Amino acid sequence: MSDVPFGFGPSDRDPERREPGQGGNPGDPFGLGALFGGIAGGGSPEDLMGKMPLFAELQKLMNWSGGPVNWDLARQGAISQLAAGHQPSSDAERTAVAEALRLADLWLDPVTELPSGIERTAAWSRVEWVEQTLPAWGALIDPLAEKVVAAMTSALPQEAAMAFGPVAGIMGRMGGLMFGAQVGQALGKLADEVVTSTDVGLPLAPSGTGVLVPQNVAAFAAGLDRPADEVRLFLALREAASQRLFAHVPWLRQQLQDAVHAYARGITIDREAIERGITEAMSGMEGGIDPSNPESIQQLLGSGVLEPEETPEQHMALRRLETLLALVEGWVDTVVAEAAKDRLPGHSALAETMRRRRASGGPAEQTFATLVGLELRPRQLRDAATVWGAMTQQHGADARDRLWSHPDLLPTSDDLDEPLDFVARQGLDDELAALTADDAADREETGASGDRSGDGSGDGSGDGSGDDSGDDEDREPGKD
Repeated sequence: MSDVPFGFGPSDRDPERREPGQGGNPGDPFGLGALFGGIAGGGSPEDLMGKMPLFAELQKLMNWSGGPVNWDLARQGAISQLAAGHQPSSDAERTAVAEALRLADLWLDPVTELPSGIERTAAWSRVEWVEQTLPAWGALIDPLAEKVVAAMTSALPQEAAMAFGPVAGIMGRMGGLMFGAQVGQALGKLADEVVTSTDVGLPLAPSGTGVLVPQNVAAFAAGLDRPADEVRLFLALREAASQRLFAHVPWLRQQLQDAVHAYARGITIDREAIERGITEAMSGMEGGIDPSNPESIQQLLGSGVLEPEETPEQHMALRRLETLLALVEGWVDTVVAEAAKDRLPGHSALAETMRRRRASGGPAEQTFATLVGLELRPRQLRDAATVWGAMTQQHGADARDRLWSHPDLLPTSDDLDEPLDFVARQGLDDELAALTADDAADREETGASGDRSGDGSGDGSGDGSGDDSGDDEDREPGKD
């Protein structure tokens, strides 16, 4: 586990993930000092109006009632991060993206039985990526945030809850604002890096839409010493392959979301442990919790006493999610390599660049570390690619892709620990199935032969053979 969802726990849990300038203020685990400057600095709630110049309609944000995450705030926060470097997509870029995705689909046709999943193409700017993917993010994040807020509220002892009296007017909405600000910051950062609509491991675009982000494609290509159209085509192959998988494996998207939501359902906080922790934390604070000094409240939040503990059920959900994401990524790597090996001269170099990007924390790794505390392990990604590659070599592309026909056929996390053993078992299963089919065919043929023999004896009555045989059997000895 690399991080606790939505900023739970001490602020120095993962110092390497801090942004420049986000130094170690142990009393500000949620970044409230920046977001709610007037309150965190000891001012009044009214001072908040002057501390957020980016949002002209603060009152509207504070009155958000659309769910546990303030998505208006998230959208505005993400777009404000992107404003300085925003580049709208040009007509030439849209044409180039459409041609690359069409060519990618043609190259993929011979290497997978899954048909194209792209009905339309799009070249999104970074801002368009944020706006167009918000519905998918809402479906993924809202259940998790709702559970976090509920667990956090129910676990807060009465004494600590009463300490929030001076800011009671905004505490009811602070969760939505906090999550909205955090999600907005994460989406803004992701929009700077994602090159396709499936770059985070999930299909975020509307169904049937293949997407590249030209500005980020150009940034990805910078310094690779490969032609721009070659890099674009490589990324188009990855997008087209992912679209095929999610379009024609109908349960896959839901399984990924269910794994996240299963984790959310397991979020619980031990109230007795919280009360003990708060008592200890308050005893360590000079003067205890001072309602007139919100920094003491933030110090309580930053002490880690409200950190939810992971349950065995959550661990299983995270492991399932990690395995599914690795299998998707490994399959995409495999089919793209098959499609590009004889056509794209720089494929090996580009594939290696993509592997290094993942190993150093690409968009998928950042997203799920932020959302559910999941750190994708590069070893699992390599093992998943090994499974798909070996399946292709030993059993063919059709047998490889048939594993996606049902979730129970896919390798488990334990199978990925021994990927070649899993592939070998598939061969044994195929042989057993073939033997079973041969036995069934033999039995059917034997039965058919028996039926034909019986029919012949009956039908022979027309030529007298059957009657003669019967007369011979019935005739007594000596009466010829």
